[in-house]
Amino acid sequence: MGITEFAVRAPQTEESCPAGLSPQETVEYISLEKSLAVPSAPDEVVITADTMVFLDGKQLGKPRNEEDALAMLLALQGRKHIVCTGVTVRQGERRISRAQTTEVWFRAASREELCAYIRTGEPMDKAGAYGAQGRGSLLVERINGDFFNVMGLPAALLGEMLKVFGIDPFSGE
Repeated sequence: MGITEFAVRAPQTEESCPAGLSPQETVEYISLEKSLAVPSAPDEVVITADTMVFLDGKQLGKPRNEEDALAMLLALQGRKHIVCTGVTVRQGERRISRAQTTEVWFRAASREELCAYIRTGEPMDKAGAYGAQGRGSLLVERINGDFFNVMGLPAALLGEMLKVFGIDPFSGE
């Protein structure tokens, strides 16, 4: 994105939220909680995000084990689900949070294909047990919306949010 000077800091926070929130509200809430958990100087710009997969309104987190990964992939195959990412940009007390939603359709896949994919290890640290940017792309039939959102960071949305803080990724300023 043209941003060359940055530091990565992992926020120490629980990824939980109040019950009854929509998928978009959920990821915005967690993104904001992550942001508030990152210590920063008043002039530093902090960017945090949280991505979740939802099938029929139910959140699919990261699989606990290979059996859990298979159950998720079997549920997703041949169907549409949504991927939501919440993004928060904060500088001192000033902050904005937004959410991006993308629809993803999986093709029908055989149990053997899904098990072979799980054996690669790729699904084990991914929400919904797949990575659209890796071998999981072979399961994706089509996407309606922002591909980068499915990867975990909606770049166009982030670029627009950064402009509010006086950061123009095109100029590098």
